Amino acid sequence: MHGVFDIIGPVMIGPSSSHTAGAVRLGRMAFKILGEPAVKAEISLSGSFAKTGRGHGTDKALIAGIMGFLPDDERIRNALEIAKRHGLDYSFESVNIRDAHPNTAKIYLIGVTGRTAKLIGASIGGGNIRVTNIDGYDVDITGQYPVLVTIHRDRPGVITQVTSILAKYEVNIAFMHVSRQSRGETAMMIMELDETPTDEVVEACQEVYEVRKAFSIPAVL
Repeated sequence: MHGVFDIIGPVMIGPSSSHTAGAVRLGRMAFKILGEPAVKAEISLSGSFAKTGRGHGTDKALIAGIMGFLPDDERIRNALEIAKRHGLDYSFESVNIRDAHPNTAKIYLIGVTGRTAKLIGASIGGGNIRVTNIDGYDVDITGQYPVLVTIHRDRPGVITQVTSILAKYEVNIAFMHVSRQSRGETAMMIMELDETPTDEVVEACQEVYEVRKAFSIPAVL
């Protein structure tokens, strides 16, 4: 079953929903994960993004998204020049990511306070995206739901404590995924929610003893 968005595509600037609208949303997702304006962006393009992206404005679209622009923002056409004026240092390279979707990008950002964020994601058609890795952790995020992320020690009971907090505040979990790099070390939990969690909810999750970091990512339009 398809929605109107899937059939007619998004409202956007540019010739291709995959190379422009989807690319803007990938950039916006990276910006939301970073949580502050970026001063440096290193972007690796794979597959069709690498081969035809420049002609379709993928470079402009990604940088526009990293600056927080929406897919229908007229400034996308001049995003590279705007980025330079605002002190955003950016670079692009072509890479071959095995078994990746043809429209895949790796984005590494450094923010104004030195905070960093790494993202791997793809534009999968019709302006839709799928993020598959954040800071080295395997994830599966579409950007269609607000997300709560916890980075915590891989110990029994942590997931129960966090989900109990959401239940207390009547926040419903639509989808959940837990990823870890090795047993007993650090894990990342991704919870796609039916509503954006309040600061109070995020702070309560942050106070769980084994949680090292908790943050939310708004739905990406």
